[in-house]
Amino acid sequence: MHDDTSAWKLVFGAWIIASCATLGALFFGEVMQLPPCLLCWYQRIFMFPLALILPLGLAPFDRNIVRYTLPLAVIGWLIAIFHQLLVVGWVPKGLEPCARGVPCSKTVIDFFDFVTIPLLSIAAFSAIIVLLLLARMRSSR
Repeated sequence: MHDDTSAWKLVFGAWIIASCATLGALFFGEVMQLPPCLLCWYQRIFMFPLALILPLGLAPFDRNIVRYTLPLAVIGWLIAIFHQLLVVGWVPKGLEPCARGVPCSKTVIDFFDFVTIPLLSIAAFSAIIVLLLLARMRSSR
């Protein structure tokens, strides 16, 4: 039972991060009126469901929640990595998927001269992935 308790806490932490990331994305879009680019939309497509699905595995604790949510987090993380590489110029502009609207390579927010929205997304998805993997290891004992 102790292993399920620590796994529950890890999944709860992942849910808190997903919820904060979702609220942050909504704040940037709705309050600050920053239109999301195509890659930001794709990251939202993989983050928003995490905020809804993760709490479903908490009461009662379902150790299979990792199986349902980890693929979403990994795919979102890969999109965020690609987006960040595009922003810093390591991906050629020819591979930029944003043909119309807001360009994906444009830096809209730049905290401390290096923290961009894609970097925040990478951090959130990375933390969620680590917490879910730890929960999986703890609950499988």
